[in-house]
Amino acid sequence: MSTVAAPAEQLLYRTEEAAKALRIGRSMVYEEIRLGRLQTVRIGRRRLVPPEYIAQYVELLKREAEANA
Repeated sequence: MSTVAAPAEQLLYRTEEAAKALRIGRSMVYEEIRLGRLQTVRIGRRRLVPPEYIAQYVELLKREAEANA
């Protein structure tokens, strides 16, 4: 039995994990990052996505959908 508690929420997502969370492809995640629509943080050579940036991206998509409706 482990005495270390698991974190309640994942703090950073790999790009592949962000793609799964958003239900889009990995290449689409990289395209959205390149366009500046999905923000990331860098740790060394790794590009990671905090959950709040995923939420901001979803809000952007919702605003765009409302504007096009």
